[in-house]
Amino acid sequence: MNYKNFNKNLFNFIENSTCAFTGILKIKEILLENNFIELDEFKKWSLDPNKKYFITRSDASIIAFTLGNGNTYNIACTHIDTPSLKIKPKNTIYEKNYLKVNITPYGGLLDYAWLDTPLSISGRIIIRKNDNYYKKIVDFKRPLLCIPSLAIHQNSEANTNFNINEQNDMLPIISLKNTKDPINDLIKEELKLSSLEEICDYDLFLYVTHKPKYFGLENEFILSPRIDDISSTYCALKAFIDNSVTSKNNIFCAFNSEEIGSLTTEGADSSFLMDTLKRIAKETKKDLPLSISNSIILSVDNTHALHPNKPEKSDTNNLALLNKGIVISKDCESPTNSITSSIIKGICTKAKVPYQDFVTKNDMTSGSTLSGINLRHVSIDSVDIGLAQLAMHGGMEIIGSLDPYYLYTALKKFYTTNIIKDKNKITLNFF
Repeated sequence: MNYKNFNKNLFNFIENSTCAFTGILKIKEILLENNFIELDEFKKWSLDPNKKYFITRSDASIIAFTLGNGNTYNIACTHIDTPSLKIKPKNTIYEKNYLKVNITPYGGLLDYAWLDTPLSISGRIIIRKNDNYYKKIVDFKRPLLCIPSLAIHQNSEANTNFNINEQNDMLPIISLKNTKDPINDLIKEELKLSSLEEICDYDLFLYVTHKPKYFGLENEFILSPRIDDISSTYCALKAFIDNSVTSKNNIFCAFNSEEIGSLTTEGADSSFLMDTLKRIAKETKKDLPLSISNSIILSVDNTHALHPNKPEKSDTNNLALLNKGIVISKDCESPTNSITSSIIKGICTKAKVPYQDFVTKNDMTSGSTLSGINLRHVSIDSVDIGLAQLAMHGGMEIIGSLDPYYLYTALKKFYTTNIIKDKNKITLNFF
């Protein structure tokens, strides 16, 4: 496989992962195609060490694992949610010939980068039939809405003041008809329901319908929606699956809710990972505290590349460049330390993958990371890595076209490395 073939599959994954629910559905599809068995969180497990498993929580997070000998786990964590616009329960406003959809921002959007862009809808619908409630994942897969910008003639400060009011300026238009309930009408038609009364509730999100594409004189760049963090999620998933035949304790996690702080039942700041580790230990008779002490988590999420027009926003020399390999984040807020950083550097060297140390500029802020959040519930040695990215949280984002394959290659080597910890040394055994 070369980077172009890899990116072709990455593009397909991004196109189909339009929100956390459709993203998890796509991951499930890929895992099932590769002979993984789905477990039910609400039922007792019976694990066969020769088989591969996965479990979902709240339709929006997933943990997959393989079982092997020993008491170590190689774990990679990503997040499947992306900044978006979530549809409110009372969802339409009709004013002066325009039917608008009432939304609330999900995560920290780069607001102006979502204007004048074709948007569609995907998410989860709850259907009620008598006293039973059924979950349906939907994706309308066609442009339905757009948020029009205000012309320069009507806003003379448009190029000097990006002051966008998310309550007033971010409402997308969907029709020129005063339709009473267009969202529920769409749902009824999509799910072939007999009446609108069957629709109980929903979690619906808007997403940019543009497809991923290359640009640049030599196709050096990828321009795509949802690069953060769908690109890293696919790299980790593909690396995990390609090594799932090995008799090793490997784990892949894709969490929801990272963009809103992770504090949900299926977020990284939940007990989902620890609950799963406990159940695996119980079924396989493993020593859980020993396993935790000997394990390592990679938090795989993107970070800010040096901006071509704003280089002063990056640190003088601890910066991230496109197509220069994976980024190792060493901010003080990060759980990365010299030991875990050295481990991933050793893995990258063995995999012949370039890497870069990254620290946020002192007068800029950096956010919490998945492994750091997980540490509130399970104390495992951790390191933050990811891809260098431009235009983060915009409608369209940019990464280098070589970097996803670099990340995949490094993660593939990670999943085939035995990391042996001792009091005074760490040994990497590659196989």
